[in-house]
Amino acid sequence: MSMAGINSSHATAATLTIRRATSADITTIQHLTSIIWPATYSSILSRDQIEYMLELMYSSESLRRQMEDLHHHFILCYDGDEAVGFASFSDLGENVFKLHKIYVLPDRQGRGIGRFMIDYIIAEIRQKGAVALDLNVNRQNPARFFYERLGFTIIREEDIDIGKGYWMNDYVMRKVIR
Repeated sequence: MSMAGINSSHATAATLTIRRATSADITTIQHLTSIIWPATYSSILSRDQIEYMLELMYSSESLRRQMEDLHHHFILCYDGDEAVGFASFSDLGENVFKLHKIYVLPDRQGRGIGRFMIDYIIAEIRQKGAVALDLNVNRQNPARFFYERLGFTIIREEDIDIGKGYWMNDYVMRKVIR
């Protein structure tokens, strides 16, 4: 499924496309993450925690496991020929899906790319009978306000022990799919 040619004053001038990512795209996802994560989290998390989490969640083995064993669906978003973002989501059961990851290159944020990817995911999960899309966002991450503008609401707080004394202190947010 490709959603091309969005027309919005917030969107980039070039055509955006989305394609399903596979294990062959792991290096592209890692490259994007190496640029996005430091810019996104350096004011929220220590450098040591960022490095630990990158290894935990973005090593080749971890990404392969997410794709193959955990059945996370990864997508890559392109602006022309350039990969500018990615996302992953999965079915939690009972028609609730989870957005595990969504990231856009820092110099491309604010142009409608994140909204484009979420719209794509919602269209895809709606076909599978989804009633809700959940996500976790760090309680200090300003992306929370982006999600609220897209209709997500906070349903609870969650503190997740990820090992080595590190915690993810998140809001769990939900968008009801109609």
